[in-house]
Amino acid sequence: MRLLVMFDLPVTSPAERKAATKFRKFLLDDGYYMMQYSVYIRICNGNETAHKHLARLQNSIPLAGSVRAIMITEKQYESMKILCGQKNVEFDKNAAQQMVLAF
Repeated sequence: MRLLVMFDLPVTSPAERKAATKFRKFLLDDGYYMMQYSVYIRICNGNETAHKHLARLQNSIPLAGSVRAIMITEKQYESMKILCGQKNVEFDKNAAQQMVLAF
C-alpha cells in the first residue's frame, strides 16, 4: 500500500515559506520521497500503517494551503502511466523492493 500526498502551500511571506519548508522536511523525515513537485509518496506495510501515517500527516499540516492524501494499493500504483515527456530514471529507483530473508 502507498500513501500519496499532494499539496499546494503558499510561500509569499517568510512565515509561509518556513511553514512549507517545515512540512516538506516532515515528509522526508517520515519516509516519503518526492514523486513530482508537491507530490510525495510513501510505502506502507498495509492499511493499519497507512492510517497511522495519515494521522501523523494530519498533525503536521500547515494552517494555510491545501494538502490532500490518498491511499492506493501496489496494483493501482503499478498501473500508473506516465503520459508526457520521457521516463525519469529516478522513477525506477523508487520502485518497491521486495526483500527476501533466507534461513
